Amino acid sequence: MTSISGTQTISRAVGALRLVAARHGKAVRLADIAEALALPRPTVHRLLQALVEEGLLARDRSSRRYVLGSFSLELGLVSARSLTMHQQCRPALQQLAERTGDTSFLFVRSANDSVCIDRVQGTFPIQTPSVPLGARHPLGITAGGLALFAALDDADAEQVLADIDPLLHAYGRMTGDELLRLRRLARTTGHALIGNRAVPGVTGVGLPIFAPTGSAVAAVAVASTSERMTAARVAEILPDLRAAADAITRLT
Repeated sequence: MTSISGTQTISRAVGALRLVAARHGKAVRLADIAEALALPRPTVHRLLQALVEEGLLARDRSSRRYVLGSFSLELGLVSARSLTMHQQCRPALQQLAERTGDTSFLFVRSANDSVCIDRVQGTFPIQTPSVPLGARHPLGITAGGLALFAALDDADAEQVLADIDPLLHAYGRMTGDELLRLRRLARTTGHALIGNRAVPGVTGVGLPIFAPTGSAVAAVAVASTSERMTAARVAEILPDLRAAADAITRLT
C-alpha cells in the first residue's frame, strides 16, 4: 500500500510539473492545476508546497501563482549540457584513456553535487570498479568534484561545505577540515588529487574546465588503483590530462 501511494504521489508531482512547464514561463493558478489533475485543492496545495520546498516550483508572492523553480531549471541545464558535452568531448576522453591506460571521466556540477556524465575505460590490464556513469556525489568527493570545488571562490566553497558537511562521513570518513585541506592543496598544485573516498582503493586526479566567463563548467579526471596512482604516476599523467582539459575547453 505504501509503495502504491508513493508511486501515485510521484506521478501527481510529475503531472503538476508538466502542467507548469507547458505554460512556458507563465504562472499557473493552484485552481487550474487542481482541475487538470482532478484532485481536491487541499491535496494539490500540499503537493505544490512540497515541490516549492525542494526548489522544483516557485510561488509568486503577489499573484500566488506557480512557475518552475530554480532546481527544475538547473536540471534542464545540466541535462542539455550533459548531452552536448557527452557528444563533443568523447574524442578527448578516448584519447586520454588511450594515452594513460586508465579510465577517463567527465564531470559537471549540479547544485552541491558533481555528476559523472561520461567515462571511457582504460586499456591497462588491471581495471578497478570506478565511479559509474550518471553517479552523483557531493562536490569534493571525486577527483572531478574536487577540481570543481577547488575552482569555487571562497564564499561559494564555504556555503557548499556547510550544505554537504552532514554527508561527508559516509565517504571514507571524510570531514569538512580534510576537504578544505584537499581544496587548498588543489589550488596550490593546480590539480585535484583524492583517493579512497568515492570508491575504496581508487585514486583520481582531475582538472577543471573553464567557460569564457571564468567559471568552471566541468572537470576531466583520470582514475586508477591507489597503488598505481603514485606521485610519479600523477606527474606522468598530468600533461595528457591538461591536453584533454584544453581540448574540451576549446569546445565550451
